[in-house]
Amino acid sequence: MNSTERSSKLVATWLLIGVGMTVIQIALGGITRLTGSGLSITQWDVITGSLPPLNEQQWLAEFDKYRHTPQYHLLNFDFTLSDFKFIFFWEWFHRLWARTIGLVFMVGFVWLLVKRHFKKEMIKPLLILFLLGALQGAIGWIMVASGLTGDAVYVKPTRLALHFLFAMGLLCYTFWFSLQLLVKKEQVMQSPTLRNWNLGIICILILQLLYGALMAGHKAATAAPTWPTIGGQWIPDNLMTKQPGALNFIDNKILIHFIHRGLAYILLVLIILWSVKLFKTKGSVLFNKTRWCPVAIVTLQVVLGIASVLTSTDIIPGHWGAFEWMAQLHQLTGMLLLLSLVWMLFLVRSRPVK
Repeated sequence: MNSTERSSKLVATWLLIGVGMTVIQIALGGITRLTGSGLSITQWDVITGSLPPLNEQQWLAEFDKYRHTPQYHLLNFDFTLSDFKFIFFWEWFHRLWARTIGLVFMVGFVWLLVKRHFKKEMIKPLLILFLLGALQGAIGWIMVASGLTGDAVYVKPTRLALHFLFAMGLLCYTFWFSLQLLVKKEQVMQSPTLRNWNLGIICILILQLLYGALMAGHKAATAAPTWPTIGGQWIPDNLMTKQPGALNFIDNKILIHFIHRGLAYILLVLIILWSVKLFKTKGSVLFNKTRWCPVAIVTLQVVLGIASVLTSTDIIPGHWGAFEWMAQLHQLTGMLLLLSLVWMLFLVRSRPVK
């Protein structure tokens, strides 16, 4: 291995550590949402906020801040300090992990820079990566702030969706950057048809992830906890009950539910059809070994989605049960599905790689 290959491998390893930590961060975001913890910390202190309250007086001070939020007055008015400590932990840990990601990236960046492992062509992608990370942090606070005023009990679903999609974008960008440094040109194949299918499926999946986030933000699973029908109907009557009509697409739980399910079925069918084409194509060793991933993951994703809907009737506030497990695993497989599609997109190109 020459020095250039070694440098590329070291930078790629650093990036893949970031990918793994980002997956954990998104999973922690899911736990924070499912436990209703997102509004427990009412300020964003980048430095001092790294430490949780260390004594009873500090805990009471934080609890007093929370008691001034709409969520406390309208939903959690019977909370004890012990209840508050539980939700505080998950939001604090979610933020702490974000700080840890930033620290790992900065320490790794400085070390790789000092050791001169960065090449000229890496500079622009690295700048974009750091900007995306900073933007994601800002969007996270904007999301939290949306739940601290007026009569908000939770953060705004649209801002939750924006936060989630930007996290997925950051995840995919980091993953793609690492693949550029790890995967050799001879391992990449050419097939415009397969790539066009891949791009189309990714576009539909992005829309599906958006509606998955809206489902989560509106807690829409309980609006129709039945399957295969939605409340006993294949096409529900109350899809367009809000005015203006466009508002239904982001604020009508039943329409959001209907779209999310419909897109899931479309994705399942398209990925199955695409996978048939993948298995009929002879490609590189990496392609042949991993082409089964999207269809396997999407199948699991659909099963977990159905399980999430059916177990939503068992939700008990403050209790982690079957629904929470299903919903969390459903989100995790959504991330893995997107990464598997990005992986295939990297391996299959429209034209030869220069």
